[in-house]
Amino acid sequence: MHLKTVKCNQNCVIVTLADLEVFSNPESQASFEALFRSFDDEVSFQYFKSFRRVRVTFATTLAAAEARARLNRSEFRGREMRLHFAQSVHIGSARLEPPKPDKQFLISPPASPPVGWEQALDATPVINYDLLCAISKLGPGEKYELHTGTPTTPSVVVHVCDNELESSNSEDDEGRAPRPKIIQTRRPDYTPAVLN
Repeated sequence: MHLKTVKCNQNCVIVTLADLEVFSNPESQASFEALFRSFDDEVSFQYFKSFRRVRVTFATTLAAAEARARLNRSEFRGREMRLHFAQSVHIGSARLEPPKPDKQFLISPPASPPVGWEQALDATPVINYDLLCAISKLGPGEKYELHTGTPTTPSVVVHVCDNELESSNSEDDEGRAPRPKIIQTRRPDYTPAVLN
């Protein structure tokens, strides 16, 4: 189990800017840097234009805290800027480590089976001769009671269907139209064409 630790870099401040001119105009950049150089002469800047953020790294924690306290929510060129301490998140250790090899055999195709793994043998098919004998004795038009009913449970009865001729005649007797027979369409005669 890895513990998630959030380490706060007390000497780094992230500045969120709404003014994009700082990222492109050298004069705006110089006046922006002058705000932070008043707290520390050794300050360094990293500009992230697509995120509208600037990372400001101070030499001491005290200078970073003082800059954040005085400049947070202050205006620069008519727009508000916000300052936050930079955070670096480490889960477990600061380095990325490979996964533990306890379940690597699940990766397809496996390099080798895990220790103690054995091939499972397929079970032999079970043939129920009693069931086959009972099915062979069933005749068309008869019904067989598989389970007798009780006052609380119904009985289970199997009705065996008649053959096709008898079933079509019984449908005529009841007044229903017989099922139409599907006639397959004949394939047209093939005459080979001679290509010149």
